[in-house]
Amino acid sequence: MERVNRTLHDHLIKEMRLEGICSIAQANAWLPCFIEQFNQKFAKCARNSKNLHRSLTESNLELDDIFTWQEPRKATHNLTITYDKCIYILEPTALNHKFVGQYISFLEYPDGTVAIMHEGRKVNYSIFNKLAGLQQTEVVENKRLGSVLAHIQQQHEELEKQNKCSRAKKSMPSRKAQKAVIEQRNLNPVLDSCS
Repeated sequence: MERVNRTLHDHLIKEMRLEGICSIAQANAWLPCFIEQFNQKFAKCARNSKNLHRSLTESNLELDDIFTWQEPRKATHNLTITYDKCIYILEPTALNHKFVGQYISFLEYPDGTVAIMHEGRKVNYSIFNKLAGLQQTEVVENKRLGSVLAHIQQQHEELEKQNKCSRAKKSMPSRKAQKAVIEQRNLNPVLDSCS
């Protein structure tokens, strides 16, 4: 695929324009015909027809762990790590006390679930959510503070509606971006075969 990438992109766009294709549904219906014509023009047979690909040795669970967003996090002296505005508290076992001051891997799966791993072993933990742990107490009316507190509460509610309180780092892939890619692949199954 890498060798014909430029050729394929140039031909695909031009051919779609010549065929008058202007929607994804039309493109999906026309694509098998294009692939057959393209392969007749540009395909080359391999010198050796024997399949030399190695068989997959990893299990599905191992592959799931490999294809995750992984962040190194340093364990504090009280066996906690922070990620995405949450504090993850490691179980206080003798084995886990060895992690103090060491970097351990925080894994975030595409479906949103998380895990903590060190040297191939998953570590049990509990979550302390800083945002959920806040309980708003009764607001005492004051001439000056009442309007300010109402404004702050309104801003906080707007942020919650927009889900702005979820991601701290912009360098991570956002779930919206992953959902968009999944939706595109559902619309165009050819993208799965290309990757």
